[in-house]
Amino acid sequence: MKHLFAWGIASILAFMAIGCGHSIEQELGTTDLATPHVYTNPTGDEFPILAWYSLLGDQVTKERYEEMSEAGFNISFSHFGTIEQVEQALELSQGTGVKILITCGEMYNDTENTVKRFRHHPQNAGYFLRDEPTGADFPALAELAENIRKADDTKLLYLNLFPNYVPAEHLGAASYADHVAQFIKDVKLGMVSFDHYPVIDTGVRRNHFYANLEDVAAESKKAGIPFWAFSLSTAHTPYPVATRGAMRLQIFTNLAYGAQGIQYFTYTNPGTETWNFHNAPIDANSQRTEVWDRVAEINHEVQTLKGVFLGAEMIKVRHTGENLPAHTTALAEGDLPAQISKVEADGEGVVVSQLKNGSKRYLMVVNRDIYQPQRVTVECAEEVMRYLPTGKVVAASTYSPSLYVEPGDMLLFGWQETK
Repeated sequence: MKHLFAWGIASILAFMAIGCGHSIEQELGTTDLATPHVYTNPTGDEFPILAWYSLLGDQVTKERYEEMSEAGFNISFSHFGTIEQVEQALELSQGTGVKILITCGEMYNDTENTVKRFRHHPQNAGYFLRDEPTGADFPALAELAENIRKADDTKLLYLNLFPNYVPAEHLGAASYADHVAQFIKDVKLGMVSFDHYPVIDTGVRRNHFYANLEDVAAESKKAGIPFWAFSLSTAHTPYPVATRGAMRLQIFTNLAYGAQGIQYFTYTNPGTETWNFHNAPIDANSQRTEVWDRVAEINHEVQTLKGVFLGAEMIKVRHTGENLPAHTTALAEGDLPAQISKVEADGEGVVVSQLKNGSKRYLMVVNRDIYQPQRVTVECAEEVMRYLPTGKVVAASTYSPSLYVEPGDMLLFGWQETK
């Protein structure tokens, strides 16, 4: 749905042939455009946490960027219309802990000069190409990416894909996995981002949320590139007000599948009545809602545990429960590492993820139920540690092996890898 708000992105794409078709002087050394762009984390040693549909107009102040940082965001993505608005945001965000993902009309009709103008700015988090393309859009987007890279091949190149509940024929692919693979091959951005909002007003969770993560994680892993994923934080038809459990499920499941950036749609109210937007973290009156606090809580936990998640490689994800989500694999004998002898849950089931980061191995267990807690049993070897949301690390044996896990919440265990 976000493509509906991108200030006429379709018309902007029409300028690509004019603004991106010419040769751009190479000033930063030789760029091999035949190879994919090399992903760079725009937030350095922090975990990237991006606010979609962020500050605009009189909201663009240093104080508001400081407030975003207080909520745990370090990247702001606003749909700026002009290069002057981007300039203002870059200047006002300095010293706040929030960088700016750049987009404006000039990015498309004067690519070279726009990129050169901002490429050395310390607040530049990277460049936005567009939202939710189909396969037919890939050639033009590849050309745009190449022309950005000729002027600056050091920043994030960001484009967000449709979710898998969009029919594959609309995407121009045989399957959703093929769509992702084709995007990686053709556009060469060095990363994948996609949106999927599984919780709708009827209380139904789109079961294909997990299938979406399975495909994106698998295709990204094949290509050796990271992926970013979303949580919905603003209610609109047919999505309800974002609860603590629903957002924790989305964020923690994304991380369990190895996501290297998390994003929220949206931070501020988009200001259109088309989809009845309400209860954004920052509402139409520029005031905080209850969702702001829920988002801040999650973000601070993620950043506190960045040593686990930033740079983590997903080794394996399995699921428990009688009714498995579509296209997932049941936890079976032999799936668990030697340090973990049992993972069980007494309710709907859990996500069981194995992650690796340097010499450390981790087991992450996420409650798939966004409405009810589950009693989760994890039996661990003596050397296994428990990682708490506060950042404290204690022996797993400090706690009972059977614990109630709140809706959408997670347990995290770790140990030193042995050779």
